[in-house]
Amino acid sequence: MAATPAQAQSYQCSPPSGLSAPAERKPASEPRRIKPITRYTLALSWSPEYCNKRKDSRRDKTQCSGEDGSFGFILHGLWPDARDPAYPQWCAPTRALPPAVVKRNFCMMPSTQMMAHEWAKHGTCMTKRPETYFRVSRIMFDAVRFPDMDRLSRKPLTAGQFRNAFAAANEGLRPDMIRLKINQRGWLQEVKLCLGKSFRPQRCPAYMRAAKDDMPVKIWRGG
Repeated sequence: MAATPAQAQSYQCSPPSGLSAPAERKPASEPRRIKPITRYTLALSWSPEYCNKRKDSRRDKTQCSGEDGSFGFILHGLWPDARDPAYPQWCAPTRALPPAVVKRNFCMMPSTQMMAHEWAKHGTCMTKRPETYFRVSRIMFDAVRFPDMDRLSRKPLTAGQFRNAFAAANEGLRPDMIRLKINQRGWLQEVKLCLGKSFRPQRCPAYMRAAKDDMPVKIWRGG
């Protein structure tokens, strides 16, 4: 079956040889925060919108060029959160990611820079081993069921309607457990799912900004 431009998941993904993810250091401008974890956010990026202006970007080549696959939703990250907006981050220094970890998770997160960043900034606050962080991330990502993005992209749509469609595709997920990131031009960039400490969906906290139900949202199909 041929892929559609607005497919929800990766198509014909093939990790390129020689992938590496060097260690990422904490920026001097960002503090180290070690705090108790009370909940999580599973952030899912809509790759067609991200790649819309980046097809020729060397930095984003593996995700956006089409040479290594065509991507729909990809994992931005699994983020541990606290009781307030100041979430845990940069909890420990890191080393380069093992090549096997990079290859195994490439089709879920087709950017080695992003892998290194997510592990260093967020993963180190969850576990001491990158294998564990990405294994849990992969379990959560694989459990998500996506709505028909091609159909949704071809009709007038509001943020409320999109949240309803996403919730309907996932048993146990309600619209108030979903947050959307929409850019200033009205295009969908990211879906964030709010999870409890046991990784089950829960209502998003009040401090997480939510697009109003009647806000128009557009979905870039790519191509």
